[in-house]
Amino acid sequence: MSTCKSISPPSYDLASIRSALQKYLHEELIPLEQRLGLGYEDRFSKELIRSVWRRCRELGFYGIHLPVALGGQGLSYADLCRLKDDVAASGAILFPHVLGDWGGPSRIGSLVKHATPDQVERFVTPVIQGEMGICFAMTEPHSGSDAASIRTRAVRDGDAFVVTGHKHFISASTFADVAITLCVTDPHAGAKGISAIFVPLDAPGVRLEYDCVPMSGQYVDADILMEDVRVPATNLIGAEGEGFRIAMDRISVNRVLHCPTMIGLARQALHHSIAYAHHREQFGGPISRFQAIQHMIADMATALYACEQMVLATAAKADRGEDVRTEASMCKLFVSERCFEIADKAVQIHGNVGVTRQHPVEFIFRRLRMYRIVTGTSEIQRNTVAKGILSPAETV
Repeated sequence: MSTCKSISPPSYDLASIRSALQKYLHEELIPLEQRLGLGYEDRFSKELIRSVWRRCRELGFYGIHLPVALGGQGLSYADLCRLKDDVAASGAILFPHVLGDWGGPSRIGSLVKHATPDQVERFVTPVIQGEMGICFAMTEPHSGSDAASIRTRAVRDGDAFVVTGHKHFISASTFADVAITLCVTDPHAGAKGISAIFVPLDAPGVRLEYDCVPMSGQYVDADILMEDVRVPATNLIGAEGEGFRIAMDRISVNRVLHCPTMIGLARQALHHSIAYAHHREQFGGPISRFQAIQHMIADMATALYACEQMVLATAAKADRGEDVRTEASMCKLFVSERCFEIADKAVQIHGNVGVTRQHPVEFIFRRLRMYRIVTGTSEIQRNTVAKGILSPAETV
């Protein structure tokens, strides 16, 4: 039986936050992107990204979900989902940086509660303030879904760890200064021999390779290669052997929090499709009068509503302190597949325009296809859901 925490009324005004966020997106960020001529697949300088971080920090958006003691407003998961949907639906190219999703506070997650005061000063606070970027390095060339089989080693040597290994396709690493790195500290203990360590990416022996450009064409991910990298033992997060558990604690809620980004992108695709159907004319009138188009738009809107309500219900359950491992995987599975179907219908409605490179709908299609892979494939989510349903306690 789950232990639920009592929920106090929020001390913030969500409607005002959403209004201010829309004003920033449409009156400041998107005009900036247009003045700079930014495209979806451009390489963005760290200076540009950090300027967005700092501005969003000034406005109170960057890390808004964090506790008040850490400079945030303590948003509930459900309200954070609403904001993440808003920014993704806005059409801004740099939207992942507004709330700190790529390289910012969202990468820290629940790890804050395991950090020492020294680590908070050296890593956590600079990330929260937009002065430092951070990434979470778990995936390796030979261990994607099988996270417990990682090979990166961290060997204790006096007051330091010596880290050697290869992390693959690490999201937000192109904007990061430090990586929360999962390493094997006890090769004989399985998952209990995995530890989490802060590894500065400018340390001697660290090299980033930028060859893993995803189908979205965005330069967000890199491989992190580490050879005999010495880091202070004080960079260990929690105790030795707790890294895998810490990572898994982060992953469940994180899966839920990836969903509103997919929903926002799908919402943007639906809005484009409705507008296009009204102004695109064929056979003497707008294509919105065709039943085939109407049915596609009806299906898109219905799926979007189902996704939104499913995620908000799961986020509310997480806010109550309940275990959402099964529901989080249900959300990731359902939302990633339904949102991709929405994007697919949007491409169909747009016809030749929808398959034109760099059109928003074409980009959204590619971006949403990736989400059926990243942060756990649909097949892994089905495994997790089945395990949650067919647990020994419920199996006859």
